[in-house]
Amino acid sequence: QVQLVESGGGLVLPGGSLRRSCAASGSIFNIDHMAWYRQAPGKQREYVAAISPAGTTNYADSEKGRFAISTDNAKNTVWLQMNSLNPEDTAVSYCKILLYDPNNVPYDYWGQGTQVTVSS
Repeated sequence: QVQLVESGGGLVLPGGSLRRSCAASGSIFNIDHMAWYRQAPGKQREYVAAISPAGTTNYADSEKGRFAISTDNAKNTVWLQMNSLNPEDTAVSYCKILLYDPNNVPYDYWGQGTQVTVSS
């Protein structure tokens, strides 16, 4: 009973920026982290960035310096600021939450994915 609602995808010119948002709702407790992934055409889904409730961040090397992840714990929401976008950034972007149930069994839940297209 966890849902992730994404927003902020779309079409952007090369060099432009987008800000993604992902809000979790439902049975939210004991969150380990929230994260962003993406899947480009013909490619496997790849990790982009993650953030813990304490604010600890982690980035894939390919995104480091261009993307920034942030969170609002009170709203169970995570953002991904994407700057200096290139056509190769075109992908379906997904958010994910990883949490633990009362028995410390991990569960992850995924958003539906949002298209990010970088093109002129």
